[in-house]
Amino acid sequence: MLAAFNKPFGVLCKFSPEPGRRTLADYIRVAHIYPAGRLDTDSEGLLLLTDDGALQARIANPRFKLAKSYWAQVEGTPTEAALALLRAGVDLGDFTTAAAGARLIDEPANLWPRAPPIRWRAKIPTAWLELTLREGKNRQVRRMTARVGLPTLRLVRARIGQVSIEGLAPGSWREIDPAAPWHGERSSTAPA
Repeated sequence: MLAAFNKPFGVLCKFSPEPGRRTLADYIRVAHIYPAGRLDTDSEGLLLLTDDGALQARIANPRFKLAKSYWAQVEGTPTEAALALLRAGVDLGDFTTAAAGARLIDEPANLWPRAPPIRWRAKIPTAWLELTLREGKNRQVRRMTARVGLPTLRLVRARIGQVSIEGLAPGSWREIDPAAPWHGERSSTAPA
C-alpha cells in the first residue's frame, strides 16, 4: 500500500504517541504503514506512507533522485541573484546543496489557511518561491533560503515525483498506485 497524506502544521512525523502533541496516528489508522521520508513539525504538505519497506527506502533515499517540490513563503523580495544562488547550489557551511529548481511564483491557488497563521509585518514584504530538490537534508529548504537572505515563514511540500497534494485537504489522505511517484521520471534506478 502507498498513501499520500497532507500533513498539517504542527503534526509530528511519527505514529508513536507524544503527550500533548499531534502525530500521524491522529489522522491515519492503518496498521503497519510508515512514512517514506519526513517533514519537520513546522512544515506542511505531502508525505508518502507505505507498508512496503523496499518502496519506503526507494522513496526516501536521495540516490534515487526523486524530485521533491516545495512552496516557500519567504520574508523579503527575491532578487534574480538570490534565485541564481538557489539554482546553482548553496554553501551551508557543513555541505553545499546540489543544483535545484527555484522560481518566484504567485501564492499557490487553493492554499489552505495555516493554523496558527504566520506572523505578518506591514513593513516587510513576503513572496512565494517554488523550490525543487533531488536531495533532502535536515531543514534544507529553510537553511537555503535563509542563506540567501530570504527566511522561510511557511513551507509546504507540494509534490514528490509525480504525486501532488492537489485536491488533498490538510489532515486527509488517499491511497495511490505504488508506481505513481515514478510516472514520468527518467531515473534508471526507478522500479519497473
